[in-house]
Amino acid sequence: MNWFYHNKLILVLAVILSALLSSTEKSSAIFGRNLNKSKVTTRKSSGEFIIVSGGTALRKWENLRKEKYQHDRWWGNFIRPARARIQELQNEYGDQCKITWLVYKPSYESRSNEDGKPLISWIESVRDKYKISLLWITEGKDIINYINNGKDRSQIKIAGFEYYGHSNRHAFLIDYSNRIIGVSTVWLHEEELTRINRSSFLRKSKCISYGCNTGESMSKKWRKATGVSMRAAIGKTDYTNPLKPTVVSPGYWNDSKSIFKRKK
Repeated sequence: MNWFYHNKLILVLAVILSALLSSTEKSSAIFGRNLNKSKVTTRKSSGEFIIVSGGTALRKWENLRKEKYQHDRWWGNFIRPARARIQELQNEYGDQCKITWLVYKPSYESRSNEDGKPLISWIESVRDKYKISLLWITEGKDIINYINNGKDRSQIKIAGFEYYGHSNRHAFLIDYSNRIIGVSTVWLHEEELTRINRSSFLRKSKCISYGCNTGESMSKKWRKATGVSMRAAIGKTDYTNPLKPTVVSPGYWNDSKSIFKRKK
């Protein structure tokens, strides 16, 4: 009898676990595991943090490439790290931290149709969970417009700016391999940065680009335009760790104290 009840208990627990797992696709896709929530020291931020997530590629295009050259096997490459950063900021500054998340909507609409999943709703669920502002964008200039006019910049300066997405040395590639294989049809080019009102930023604003190669040219134009340094990659970045993109060796961050010297 003990054997019978023991196995019956195991079966019941297995059924419950299976039901729980089947109902958490949304949370595992977007939220994953939560970062350890430390005791909030509630540092006061005097400004707004802007996070930009560029668009994802379509698998129908990327599957035509050799596997080692394929991008965005997972649709959330630029969503998950943004979500993790939002949580980090709220851990550091408290729930009143001003965060605005700019996301390129057209790519996620088309990828949603391709994957057969409600990606737009999932992204909006991040907004709802963390009670932040979400702004859907459709053009590269939307980023500059928000920097300049998204808030009253005489009152609310920008304390931080972060970009997650495709890029090259001269531009944020807001759309990439979504409408056309291997091609960007929407971007923010370094020559457009002169339109930024540099008074929008705090003097000690922290700006980071997690796109490939932006430390080779665009970061310099960013500093010239805004007066604020941008941490960016010399070389390619890797989103294998969805919580924090890294630079692919032999590349390095442009502010690295231990810079890899390329062979001549």
